Amino acid sequence: MTEDRIVITGAGGFIGGHLVAELVRRGRTRIRAVDRKPLDEWYQVYDGVENVVADLSRRESCEAACRDASQVYQLAADMGGMGFIETHKARCMLSVLINTHMLAAAQEAGIERYFYASSACVYNAERQTDPRVTALRESDAYPALPEDGYGWEKLFSERMCRHFSEDFSLATRVARYHNVYGPLGTWEGGREKAPAAICRKVVEAILSGEPRIEIWGSGEQTRSFMYIDDCIEGTLRIMESDVEEPLNLGSSELVSINQLVGLVEEIAGIELERYYAPDAPLGVAGRNSDNARIRERLDWEPSISLRDGMERTYKWVHDAYLRRYGGHLGPRDTAPRGAHTRGR
Repeated sequence: MTEDRIVITGAGGFIGGHLVAELVRRGRTRIRAVDRKPLDEWYQVYDGVENVVADLSRRESCEAACRDASQVYQLAADMGGMGFIETHKARCMLSVLINTHMLAAAQEAGIERYFYASSACVYNAERQTDPRVTALRESDAYPALPEDGYGWEKLFSERMCRHFSEDFSLATRVARYHNVYGPLGTWEGGREKAPAAICRKVVEAILSGEPRIEIWGSGEQTRSFMYIDDCIEGTLRIMESDVEEPLNLGSSELVSINQLVGLVEEIAGIELERYYAPDAPLGVAGRNSDNARIRERLDWEPSISLRDGMERTYKWVHDAYLRRYGGHLGPRDTAPRGAHTRGR
């Protein structure tokens, strides 16, 4: 029998690249990897994979991507860390074109199963106003008050998956990712997320000889961070499951940004003076993943500790920085962010 073809969109990105890598490792040979970036900008590229450069906001590109395939992992989106999504709301919402066209193309092509990468940004903001947040259950997405821009697009696309399943019998699976981090991802340029950004700032502090670091907000805002290996394992388990409703996919290990900075300081063997930027993009005050449903339905949950994941991530960011800048300081964010306060 001919092996079914798997389509991975957003394959040139951080999570998409790791997903391709894992499927290759598992012996899958018919993989179509699609991303709009030029191939030399993909984070990971594998021989034997059909690597396609295409703009999936266009219907014809989605139709071509789904041709002769049986499964789709829809990870493509225009997004980044909080600094990006809070200042590019329209660009983030335009990602709805990708999922709209991909769902329609998948239904027409007879795709057997469709995975959609949603986000914890779909959750009601009123439930995330305290750093000591109660972990978010899947039902907390309603009544709807998601992250403006990016969160609304994700929640709307979740509903489209639901209705394509109801109206056209397209088997859809949805995971709500909570802050994924790890090697082989964005670590500079404005789209990086907090773990990679903090690792880079610590490397810069060491290279500059100036033992200080800027922290957005008070540093007391809390999050949970999921290592990429757990994300990929959970994605594959959810895709293969019979769970039709969205599932949280995230670590339940809550940490403040100050604690995350302290952890990276320990890993790097340095103690830094802290400068706080209260007017920087912050997002919600607290967010954590309630994993009761994924444990109940899949008998599994993310388990890689933050320390283990951050040790691997710091080493990778450190080495990537040295490869790019040869031990010298690269371009640094010098844009003023208002009054800074020191603290430890």
